[in-house]
Amino acid sequence: MDLLDVAMQGLAVFGLVLFAVLWLMHFMSIIYVRLYLHRKRSEVKQPFLQVAGVSLLKPLKGVDPNLICNLETFFTLDYPRFEVLLCVQDQDDPAVDVCKKLLGKYPNVDARLFIGGKKVGINPKINNLMPGYNGAKYELVWICDSGIRVKPDTLTDLTNQMTEKVGLVHGLPYVADRPGFAATLEQVYFGTSHPRSYISANVTGIKCVTGMSCLMRKDVLDQAGGLLAFAQYIAEDYFMAKAIADRGWKFSMATQVALQNSGSYSIAQFQSRIIRWTKLRINMVPATVLEPVSECFLASLIIGWAAHHVFRWDMMVFFMCHCLAWFIADYIQLTGVQVPAGFYFVRTHPGFHINEPYFCKDLYSSRTPQGA
Repeated sequence: MDLLDVAMQGLAVFGLVLFAVLWLMHFMSIIYVRLYLHRKRSEVKQPFLQVAGVSLLKPLKGVDPNLICNLETFFTLDYPRFEVLLCVQDQDDPAVDVCKKLLGKYPNVDARLFIGGKKVGINPKINNLMPGYNGAKYELVWICDSGIRVKPDTLTDLTNQMTEKVGLVHGLPYVADRPGFAATLEQVYFGTSHPRSYISANVTGIKCVTGMSCLMRKDVLDQAGGLLAFAQYIAEDYFMAKAIADRGWKFSMATQVALQNSGSYSIAQFQSRIIRWTKLRINMVPATVLEPVSECFLASLIIGWAAHHVFRWDMMVFFMCHCLAWFIADYIQLTGVQVPAGFYFVRTHPGFHINEPYFCKDLYSSRTPQGA
């Protein structure tokens, strides 16, 4: 057997292994979504810290059309002990007026506004949050991005998951219903490709956390040096999660999604966001460069060739059948993340995968992160 035959056999084995791994990820994420996501409160385990106080840290910069309605949902949380700590870097930021309006509207809510931040590192989010973190009075801190919208029982759901051995509770990112193709594209991504990897990683014990909505034990963060220790990193959520895991604490996912509801969105903004995340992951985990082989079209081509080489099946027929099965699996998953899923999914999903070649080009174009 010559070298070429060995290489062909190796590629065929890789394709078959890829098939098994990717469909295991599909099934794990679908089963998890169907069994654990959006559970009713009565179905959730009893909390260890049922009445633990929570300090909500809210980093704000600028105003979009949905900011005030998103922020207001935090003032109407149904939870006995919490405080809202609004953090704005610049005195002239229009977000200051929005905050003051809500503070006046809800005088009975324990809420404070911190302006000016504190320069402690290269991460602007940490710089903004430092005064609020230093002023937090409760044992749990909830860092939640400005574009997130919550339900009245969201904080109860998060604290329900904060059991005795858990140090961090995070939410699966998803996107609220908004008009336009760009909004639908984001929903498809955050309802299919992203949760497939996100859920599979967490189910198999890989610590995968995004900082959009994270509830953490403040004493554990303080043991790691507080927020100050993470100001030197752009991907502060990754390093905070790592610090908590290194101290022996477990992670848990909330049953509610972290619902993104930014009023400013476009296809260009979405693509830029994905590229930025990819650059950060490449710098932290170089194996990220292999991510394109986990996407529908490229994976189907590799697996189709492997099926043809090993079983002599028609490659193009297998490719089309595999893509169809992939679309169906993604549809099942999306209907679990958001019930019901609209017809837009069927119309948009193929268009989403057409972005893969452009995504791959940008993935390999640079290995230098350009911000958080």
